[in-house]
Amino acid sequence: MIEEKAEQFRHTYRSIRKQIQKRMVGLEEVIDRAIGALFLGGHVLLEGVPGLGKTLLVRSLAESVDLNYSRIQFTPDLMPADIIGTNILLQSAEGQKAFRFQKGPLFTHVLLADEINRATPKTQSALLEAMQEHGITVSGQRYQLEEPFIVLATQNPIEMEGTYPLPEAQLDRFLYKVLVPYPAEEELLTILNRTTTEEVIRLEPVVGREKIREFASLIYQVPAAENALKFAAQLTLKTHPEHPQAPDFIRKYVRYGSSPRGAQALILSAKISALLQGRFNVAIEDITEAALPSLRHRILLNIEGQAENISTDFLITELLKSK
Repeated sequence: MIEEKAEQFRHTYRSIRKQIQKRMVGLEEVIDRAIGALFLGGHVLLEGVPGLGKTLLVRSLAESVDLNYSRIQFTPDLMPADIIGTNILLQSAEGQKAFRFQKGPLFTHVLLADEINRATPKTQSALLEAMQEHGITVSGQRYQLEEPFIVLATQNPIEMEGTYPLPEAQLDRFLYKVLVPYPAEEELLTILNRTTTEEVIRLEPVVGREKIREFASLIYQVPAAENALKFAAQLTLKTHPEHPQAPDFIRKYVRYGSSPRGAQALILSAKISALLQGRFNVAIEDITEAALPSLRHRILLNIEGQAENISTDFLITELLKSK
Protein backbone atom coordinates (compact mmCIF):
# COMPACT_ATOMS: atom_id res chain seq x y z
CA MET A 1 0.00 0.00 0.00
CA ILE A 2 2.78 2.44 0.96
CA GLU A 3 4.76 1.46 -2.15
CA GLU A 4 1.72 2.26 -4.28
CA LYS A 5 1.31 5.67 -2.64
CA ALA A 6 5.02 6.37 -3.08
CA GLU A 7 4.74 5.61 -6.79
CA GLN A 8 1.70 7.93 -7.02
CA PHE A 9 3.72 10.65 -5.30
CA ARG A 10 6.61 10.28 -7.74
CA HIS A 11 4.26 10.37 -10.71
CA THR A 12 2.43 13.46 -9.38
CA TYR A 13 5.67 15.26 -8.52
CA ARG A 14 7.11 14.67 -11.99
CA SER A 15 3.84 15.67 -13.63
CA ILE A 16 3.84 19.01 -11.79
CA ARG A 17 7.48 19.56 -12.75
CA LYS A 18 6.67 18.75 -16.38
CA GLN A 19 3.79 21.22 -16.43
CA ILE A 20 5.95 24.02 -14.98
CA GLN A 21 8.76 23.29 -17.42
CA LYS A 22 6.40 23.97 -20.31
CA ARG A 23 6.92 27.63 -19.38
CA MET A 24 10.11 27.67 -17.34
CA VAL A 25 13.54 27.07 -18.87
CA GLY A 26 16.25 25.62 -16.65
CA LEU A 27 15.95 26.47 -12.94
CA GLU A 28 15.63 22.78 -12.04
CA GLU A 29 16.59 23.24 -8.39
CA VAL A 30 14.31 26.26 -8.00
CA ILE A 31 11.36 24.32 -9.41
CA ASP A 32 12.07 21.26 -7.28
CA ARG A 33 12.32 23.28 -4.07
CA ALA A 34 9.04 25.08 -4.83
CA ILE A 35 7.25 21.77 -5.44
CA GLY A 36 8.78 20.24 -2.32
CA ALA A 37 7.67 23.20 -0.21
CA LEU A 38 4.14 22.80 -1.56
CA PHE A 39 3.88 19.24 -0.29
CA LEU A 40 5.50 20.11 3.04
CA GLY A 41 3.39 23.21 3.59
CA GLY A 42 6.55 25.31 3.86
CA HIS A 43 7.49 28.72 2.52
CA VAL A 44 10.19 29.68 0.04
CA LEU A 45 12.26 32.85 -0.29
CA LEU A 46 13.34 33.36 -3.92
CA GLU A 47 16.28 35.72 -4.32
CA GLY A 48 17.35 36.97 -7.74
CA VAL A 49 17.55 39.99 -9.99
CA PRO A 50 14.40 41.07 -11.89
CA GLY A 51 13.38 39.23 -15.04
CA LEU A 52 14.50 35.71 -14.12
CA GLY A 53 10.99 34.23 -13.97
CA LYS A 54 10.34 34.17 -10.22
CA THR A 55 6.79 35.47 -10.59
CA LEU A 56 6.12 33.18 -13.56
CA LEU A 57 7.33 30.19 -11.54
CA VAL A 58 4.89 30.86 -8.69
CA ARG A 59 1.94 31.40 -11.02
CA SER A 60 2.82 28.25 -12.99
CA LEU A 61 3.04 26.21 -9.79
CA ALA A 62 -0.43 27.35 -8.71
CA GLU A 63 -1.93 26.57 -12.12
CA SER A 64 -0.34 23.10 -12.11
CA VAL A 65 -1.98 22.04 -8.84
CA ASP A 66 -5.52 23.46 -9.00
CA LEU A 67 -5.07 25.86 -6.08
CA ASN A 68 -6.08 29.47 -5.52
CA TYR A 69 -3.35 32.00 -6.23
CA SER A 70 -2.83 35.59 -5.10
CA ARG A 71 -0.10 38.10 -5.69
CA ILE A 72 0.79 41.00 -3.41
CA GLN A 73 3.21 43.65 -4.63
CA PHE A 74 4.91 44.85 -1.46
CA THR A 75 5.58 48.58 -1.16
CA PRO A 76 6.55 50.80 1.79
CA ASP A 77 3.00 52.20 2.06
CA LEU A 78 1.36 48.75 2.19
CA MET A 79 -0.57 48.32 5.45
CA PRO A 80 -1.46 45.07 7.27
CA ALA A 81 -5.15 45.54 6.43
CA ASP A 82 -4.22 45.62 2.73
CA ILE A 83 -3.06 42.01 2.89
CA ILE A 84 -5.15 40.37 5.63
CA GLY A 85 -8.42 42.26 5.16
CA THR A 86 -10.52 44.49 7.37
CA ASN A 87 -13.95 44.87 8.96
CA ILE A 88 -16.33 46.94 6.87
CA LEU A 89 -19.63 48.48 7.95
CA LEU A 90 -22.66 47.23 5.99
CA GLN A 91 -26.25 48.42 6.15
CA SER A 92 -29.14 46.07 5.43
CA ALA A 93 -32.33 46.97 3.56
CA GLU A 94 -34.04 47.40 6.93
CA GLY A 95 -31.44 49.95 7.99
CA GLN A 96 -29.58 47.68 10.39
CA LYS A 97 -25.82 48.15 10.48
CA ALA A 98 -23.26 45.46 11.15
CA PHE A 99 -19.56 44.87 10.62
CA ARG A 100 -18.45 42.14 8.22
CA PHE A 101 -14.92 40.94 7.65
CA GLN A 102 -13.71 41.50 4.11
CA LYS A 103 -10.94 38.97 3.40
CA GLY A 104 -7.71 40.21 1.86
CA PRO A 105 -5.44 38.52 -0.71
CA LEU A 106 -3.77 36.56 2.10
CA PHE A 107 -6.73 34.16 2.04
CA THR A 108 -5.47 31.88 -0.69
CA HIS A 109 -3.46 28.68 -1.13
CA VAL A 110 -0.40 29.94 -3.00
CA LEU A 111 0.65 33.50 -2.17
CA LEU A 112 3.31 35.39 -4.11
CA ALA A 113 4.82 38.06 -1.87
CA ASP A 114 6.64 40.10 -4.50
CA GLU A 115 9.61 42.14 -3.24
CA ILE A 116 8.77 41.28 0.35
CA ASN A 117 11.63 43.35 1.75
CA ARG A 118 9.96 46.56 0.55
CA ALA A 119 7.19 46.25 3.15
CA THR A 120 7.48 47.95 6.53
CA PRO A 121 8.09 45.80 9.65
CA LYS A 122 4.45 46.31 10.67
CA THR A 123 3.20 44.66 7.48
CA GLN A 124 5.89 41.99 7.60
CA SER A 125 4.75 41.05 11.11
CA ALA A 126 1.19 40.52 9.86
CA LEU A 127 2.49 38.17 7.19
CA LEU A 128 4.70 36.44 9.76
CA GLU A 129 1.67 35.45 11.84
CA ALA A 130 -0.01 33.91 8.81
CA MET A 131 3.16 32.05 7.81
CA GLN A 132 3.66 30.55 11.23
CA GLU A 133 0.11 30.04 12.49
CA HIS A 134 -1.73 29.63 9.16
CA GLY A 135 -4.26 32.03 10.57
CA ILE A 136 -4.77 35.70 11.47
CA THR A 137 -6.41 37.71 14.22
CA VAL A 138 -8.52 40.78 13.44
CA SER A 139 -10.29 42.73 16.21
CA GLY A 140 -9.96 39.73 18.53
CA GLN A 141 -11.53 37.36 15.99
CA ARG A 142 -9.52 34.39 14.76
CA TYR A 143 -9.63 33.44 11.07
CA GLN A 144 -8.01 30.23 9.87
CA LEU A 145 -6.45 29.93 6.43
CA GLU A 146 -7.29 27.00 4.17
CA GLU A 147 -4.69 24.29 3.79
CA PRO A 148 -2.37 24.05 2.02
CA PHE A 149 -1.07 27.60 2.47
CA ILE A 150 2.39 28.50 1.25
CA VAL A 151 4.13 31.82 0.72
CA LEU A 152 6.66 32.19 -2.07
CA ALA A 153 8.39 35.50 -1.53
CA THR A 154 10.83 37.29 -3.82
CA GLN A 155 13.52 39.82 -3.13
CA ASN A 156 16.09 41.61 -5.26
CA PRO A 157 19.67 41.24 -3.89
CA ILE A 158 20.97 44.32 -5.75
CA GLU A 159 18.63 47.26 -5.17
CA MET A 160 18.50 47.82 -1.42
CA GLU A 161 17.39 51.47 -1.31
CA GLY A 162 14.01 51.81 0.38
CA THR A 163 13.96 48.25 1.68
CA TYR A 164 13.42 46.77 5.13
CA PRO A 165 15.61 43.69 5.69
CA LEU A 166 13.62 40.70 6.90
CA PRO A 167 14.16 40.01 10.61
CA GLU A 168 15.79 36.72 11.57
CA ALA A 169 12.50 35.48 13.07
CA GLN A 170 10.76 35.84 9.71
CA LEU A 171 13.66 34.43 7.69
CA ASP A 172 13.56 31.37 9.92
CA ARG A 173 9.93 30.73 8.90
CA PHE A 174 11.03 30.08 5.33
CA LEU A 175 11.67 26.41 4.70
CA TYR A 176 14.11 27.29 1.92
CA LYS A 177 16.00 30.24 0.57
CA VAL A 178 16.66 29.60 -3.12
CA LEU A 179 19.01 31.66 -5.27
CA VAL A 180 17.62 32.12 -8.78
CA PRO A 181 20.53 32.06 -11.27
CA TYR A 182 20.85 33.92 -14.55
CA PRO A 183 20.16 31.66 -17.56
CA ALA A 184 22.98 30.21 -19.67
CA GLU A 185 23.16 31.07 -23.38
CA GLU A 186 21.22 28.01 -24.57
CA GLU A 187 18.55 28.60 -21.93
CA LEU A 188 18.27 32.26 -22.90
CA LEU A 189 17.81 31.29 -26.56
CA THR A 190 15.01 28.91 -25.57
CA ILE A 191 13.37 31.66 -23.51
CA LEU A 192 13.49 34.01 -26.50
CA ASN A 193 11.93 31.39 -28.77
CA ARG A 194 9.09 30.81 -26.29
CA THR A 195 8.35 34.40 -25.34
CA THR A 196 8.68 36.32 -28.61
CA THR A 197 5.91 34.51 -30.50
CA GLU A 198 2.12 34.56 -30.26
CA GLU A 199 1.99 31.07 -28.75
CA VAL A 200 0.19 30.92 -25.39
CA ILE A 201 1.31 28.08 -23.14
CA ARG A 202 -1.52 26.76 -20.99
CA LEU A 203 -0.98 24.47 -18.03
CA GLU A 204 -3.24 21.68 -16.83
CA PRO A 205 -3.76 21.05 -13.09
CA VAL A 206 -2.58 17.57 -12.17
CA VAL A 207 -3.53 17.33 -8.49
CA GLY A 208 -5.94 18.90 -5.98
CA ARG A 209 -5.58 20.03 -2.39
CA GLU A 210 -6.80 16.81 -0.77
CA LYS A 211 -4.21 14.74 -2.64
CA ILE A 212 -1.50 17.21 -1.67
CA ARG A 213 -2.37 16.78 2.00
CA GLU A 214 -2.37 13.00 1.56
CA PHE A 215 1.11 13.09 0.03
CA ALA A 216 2.32 15.36 2.85
CA SER A 217 1.31 12.64 5.31
CA LEU A 218 3.25 10.10 3.23
CA ILE A 219 6.41 12.22 3.36
CA TYR A 220 6.29 12.36 7.15
CA GLN A 221 6.02 8.56 7.28
CA VAL A 222 9.41 8.04 5.60
CA PRO A 223 11.74 6.78 8.36
CA ALA A 224 15.05 8.45 9.14
CA ALA A 225 17.67 6.24 10.83
CA GLU A 226 19.49 7.38 13.95
CA ASN A 227 22.70 8.11 12.03
CA ALA A 228 20.82 10.38 9.58
CA LEU A 229 19.13 12.30 12.39
CA LYS A 230 22.46 12.63 14.19
CA PHE A 231 24.17 13.92 11.05
CA ALA A 232 21.50 16.59 10.55
CA ALA A 233 21.66 17.59 14.22
CA GLN A 234 25.47 17.82 14.24
CA LEU A 235 25.57 19.78 10.99
CA THR A 236 23.09 22.29 12.43
CA LEU A 237 24.91 22.57 15.76
CA LYS A 238 28.26 23.13 14.05
CA THR A 239 26.89 26.36 12.54
CA HIS A 240 26.98 27.82 16.07
CA PRO A 241 30.33 29.45 16.93
CA GLU A 242 30.03 28.55 20.62
CA HIS A 243 29.58 24.82 19.93
CA PRO A 244 32.61 22.70 20.97
CA GLN A 245 32.80 21.00 17.55
CA ALA A 246 32.40 24.18 15.49
CA PRO A 247 35.31 24.63 13.04
CA ASP A 248 37.57 27.67 13.28
CA PHE A 249 36.02 29.37 10.23
CA ILE A 250 32.59 29.22 11.90
CA ARG A 251 33.97 30.77 15.08
CA LYS A 252 35.68 33.46 13.02
CA TYR A 253 32.82 34.56 10.77
CA VAL A 254 29.49 33.55 12.37
CA ARG A 255 27.52 35.41 15.01
CA TYR A 256 24.53 33.06 15.32
CA GLY A 257 23.92 29.64 13.81
CA SER A 258 20.85 27.89 12.51
CA SER A 259 17.76 27.29 14.61
CA PRO A 260 16.29 23.79 15.08
CA ARG A 261 14.00 24.58 12.13
CA GLY A 262 17.08 24.21 9.94
CA ALA A 263 17.56 20.62 11.07
CA GLN A 264 13.85 19.94 10.51
CA ALA A 265 14.13 21.31 6.97
CA LEU A 266 17.12 19.04 6.31
CA ILE A 267 15.27 15.89 7.37
CA LEU A 268 11.98 16.71 5.62
CA SER A 269 13.81 17.61 2.41
CA ALA A 270 15.78 14.36 2.64
CA LYS A 271 12.53 12.40 2.96
CA ILE A 272 11.24 13.89 -0.30
CA SER A 273 14.55 13.11 -2.00
CA ALA A 274 14.41 9.50 -0.79
CA LEU A 275 10.86 9.03 -2.08
CA LEU A 276 11.75 10.45 -5.48
CA GLN A 277 14.63 8.00 -5.77
CA GLY A 278 12.44 5.04 -4.91
CA ARG A 279 13.73 4.58 -1.36
CA PHE A 280 11.79 4.51 1.88
CA ASN A 281 14.70 5.54 4.05
CA VAL A 282 16.80 8.70 4.41
CA ALA A 283 20.45 8.67 3.34
CA ILE A 284 23.20 11.09 4.36
CA GLU A 285 23.46 12.21 0.71
CA ASP A 286 19.81 13.31 0.83
CA ILE A 287 20.64 15.61 3.74
CA THR A 288 23.77 17.14 2.20
CA GLU A 289 21.81 17.85 -0.97
CA ALA A 290 19.37 20.00 1.03
CA ALA A 291 21.98 21.80 3.14
CA LEU A 292 22.34 25.03 1.14
CA PRO A 293 18.66 25.97 0.65
CA SER A 294 17.77 24.85 4.18
CA LEU A 295 20.55 26.62 6.10
CA ARG A 296 21.86 29.59 4.07
CA HIS A 297 19.28 32.04 5.45
CA ARG A 298 19.53 30.77 9.01
CA ILE A 299 23.18 31.67 9.59
CA LEU A 300 23.94 35.21 10.72
CA LEU A 301 27.42 36.55 9.97
CA ASN A 302 29.38 38.68 12.43
CA ILE A 303 31.07 41.97 11.57
CA GLU A 304 34.22 40.25 10.34
CA GLY A 305 32.26 37.94 8.08
CA GLN A 306 30.35 40.88 6.61
CA ALA A 307 33.54 42.92 6.16
CA GLU A 308 35.24 40.10 4.25
CA ASN A 309 32.07 39.47 2.20
CA ILE A 310 31.90 35.83 3.26
CA SER A 311 28.82 34.00 1.97
CA THR A 312 26.88 31.55 4.10
CA ASP A 313 26.96 29.16 1.11
CA PHE A 314 30.75 29.07 1.41
CA LEU A 315 30.56 28.30 5.14
CA ILE A 316 28.00 25.50 4.65
CA THR A 317 30.06 23.96 1.84
CA GLU A 318 33.17 24.02 4.02
CA LEU A 319 31.18 22.48 6.87
CA LEU A 320 30.11 19.59 4.63
CA LYS A 321 33.74 19.06 3.56
CA SER A 322 34.89 18.95 7.18
CA LYS A 323 32.44 16.21 8.19
